[in-house]
Parts: sequence; C-alpha cells; structure tokens
Amino acid sequence: MSPRRPFALSLLVAALALSACQTTAPRAAAPATHPVAADTPAAAHGPAPHDNLNAVVWMQQAAEYAAVTETVYHAAQARLDEALRDKHWDALPPEDRQTPADTLPPAVIVDVDETVLDNSPYQARLIRDDQEYDEVSWSTWVKARKARPVPGAVAFAQAAAARGITVLYISNRAVDLDQATLDNLKAAGFPIKDASVFMGLGTFVPGCEQNGSEKACRRQLAGQHYRILMQLGDQLGDFTEIVANTPEGRSALLQQYRDWFGVRWFMLPNPSYGSWEPALFNNDWTQPVETRRRAKRESLNTAN
Repeated sequence: MSPRRPFALSLLVAALALSACQTTAPRAAAPATHPVAADTPAAAHGPAPHDNLNAVVWMQQAAEYAAVTETVYHAAQARLDEALRDKHWDALPPEDRQTPADTLPPAVIVDVDETVLDNSPYQARLIRDDQEYDEVSWSTWVKARKARPVPGAVAFAQAAAARGITVLYISNRAVDLDQATLDNLKAAGFPIKDASVFMGLGTFVPGCEQNGSEKACRRQLAGQHYRILMQLGDQLGDFTEIVANTPEGRSALLQQYRDWFGVRWFMLPNPSYGSWEPALFNNDWTQPVETRRRAKRESLNTAN
C-alpha cells in the first residue's frame, strides 16, 4: 500500500475522517540521529528512539519476513485453479461489483507497495536521515526504479499469467509515476499485459467520484472488464473501503470479511506503515511525534 499521508488526509477531508498504501507512498515516522563525533553529547547518549526502526530492520533482515510472504503467495497460488474453474467466484466486495462477472475474463488485483514491490530501502533512508515521508523524496525513490520484488510475488504473478489471468496493479502511487512503476515491475519480472493494468491514484473512472485515496472506483473499473479471482494487499483498504478508520471500525470490517481472507483475499505483512497507525491517534498527522507516540503507547494491551 502507499502512501500513508495521502490516506490520512483523505480521511480528514472525507469525514474529516492510505492507497496499499500505500498509501499511497509509504511514510515512516521514525526520528533518527546523524553520525556524530565520539566526544559529542549525542554520541554519549546514543541514537534517539525510532518508531520504525524494528519494523524496517525486520523486513530487511529477518528470514521470518520472507517466510511469511512466501507462505501467503504459495497459499494464493494454490487457490488459482479452483478460482478459475468456478465461474461464480469473485473477489470484489458486492458494492464494487457493478457488472456481472461470470462471462468476463479472469484477473487478480494486487497492490504495489509492500505487496509486490519492497520499498524498505526508502524507509531505511528516512530513518538514517531523520526524515518523515514526503512526496518529493518518495517520487525520487520511485523514479529511481530500484524497488525489489517482495519474496514470492513474482512467482505468483507469473503463475497467474501462465493461466491466462491478467494481473492488475491498483496502487496509490500517483498516475504520473505510472511509467516508472511499470518499468520497475517489468524489470523485477512481473507480467505487464499493457499500460492499462496500472491504476494509480488519480485514475479517472467515469461515473465514480474518488474519495481521497480510497480504491473503490478503481476496483469498480477493474470489475467492468474482469472477473476478479483474488485481491492481494498489505492494508484493509486494498480490499474494500474503510468507512471508519478507527480500531473499532477496522475490527468490524475484518469480522465482516474474515471468511474471505486466505480464500479470495490475501494479506501481506507490513509493520512499517499503514492506515492502522493513524487510526490510533484520530487520523491527525499534524500532532507532534510525541503526542502520536503517547497515543500508541496508551493503546498497548498489558493484560492488567
């Protein structure tokens, strides 16, 4: 999913309430210190705390991360033939399905960031440089075309394409980043039918009003042309619209669709950013870092 800040702003605008994430470019709220001389006070006290440090290190260095993503993609691939045979199989939520699906050609929808492409080096740079996500640095990263595939993602996408299933990339990367994204995907080995398979933030969908970075309009557009066998993402908003981005609202949405996960919907792990985070501090990114951090600490369950 990508980016986090646009998702949060869309919530504030729409209810004053990312993209899969994006989001949809990722954002990392992780203050850090620059290297300093050994005799400075900062060196004596060590680096400042980083909200995102463990998450990014885990995604980059832990074998467990790759094991989880491979597990998800293996499970999804194992369902492809069953989904392809069943003409009534559809992974779009009912509100996004506006065209009968049984006669349409098959497709799968995947989010881009942290679903098929790994942007953890961008997050690592933000930590190193004591920065948070911003559109300029994110655009620079995307245009560099350096993101590597999430483990298991290429094999799944190629298996789908080998069965005649179109892979659709619905991302909260802005549409002006479409060529850089398509280039990066192709270089990583992902099947690209044509330019239409990338639906970025800002994609025009006739008759549908875009709600911030929500993907409902683009899912509807995909559903006009394809029977959607599966959706894969790293955020709840990659699968269906989040009406209330609160812990309670998100939990209710999970309960509503819990039987779809592992069958029609497949969630990838992303502890580094997402709409789950601002849900803990009233979706207000204008609050100081310490205020946001306090809200997250207060949300911890200590079983007392």
